Amino acid sequence: MVDIQSMRDDRRIPIKKVGVKGVRYPITVLDRANAVQHTTATVNLFVDLPHDFKGTHMSRFIEVFNEHRRDLSMPRFLAMLDELRDSLDAETAYCDLHFPYFIEKAAPVSGQKSMMCYECSYEGSSSATGREFWVSVQVPVQTVCPCSKAISEYGAHNQRGLVKVRVKLGPFFWIEDLVAVVERSASCDVYTLLKRDDEKFVTERAFDRPMFVEDVVREVYSGLQSIGTFPRFSVEAENFESIHNHSAYAFVEHDQADRPLPK
Repeated sequence: MVDIQSMRDDRRIPIKKVGVKGVRYPITVLDRANAVQHTTATVNLFVDLPHDFKGTHMSRFIEVFNEHRRDLSMPRFLAMLDELRDSLDAETAYCDLHFPYFIEKAAPVSGQKSMMCYECSYEGSSSATGREFWVSVQVPVQTVCPCSKAISEYGAHNQRGLVKVRVKLGPFFWIEDLVAVVERSASCDVYTLLKRDDEKFVTERAFDRPMFVEDVVREVYSGLQSIGTFPRFSVEAENFESIHNHSAYAFVEHDQADRPLPK
């Protein structure tokens, strides 16, 4: 049959990324407690296209991904990109996939267990000159405003926030490690299931640990360094303010190539 995609294009315009976007697919990822976890991802797969090719072969993206979906550990993710690049005769292959990750969590006093959902993503690229891999996780938290606590006679305003951590592959780690760093860096972590004794505990714990968004990102920054030496990482925190019609936001990043901060 005629292969239209492989025909020559004379406009001499290379394409940076071409492929499939928004593919919903079942995948398997590593899970510290249960060895593996089955979840559903939204997947974007791309390669570059030389100026003289009319099009890429879209079916090959799905063929390659399907072969790897049952083992998307971090090393296998990069192997999948290598295979995609070879299959499509491309200089560079890209993938980002986004998936919910579930961790069983016990309430702090009653011990009642329930499942917490954390939004995660893998992002990577593979080329002849190198490979790059990033992991992101979004963790919901609770914060109490230190200023409100200091000036108020009856209490302090508190709110739910969202902290996003993005790390470049370096030391081995579990998604659970990143979640734990974030949850202990806020005024208090949040839960899916709480009984009355639990609610009392988390309310008082948060009140005893007031945090600005600036405090949260700095605490997470320090906690990530305790896991190992990541070449690069970033932390962003957003508080969905309960007394303002806007969010409070802070962002910090680390790059090993940067000079150390002055003492």
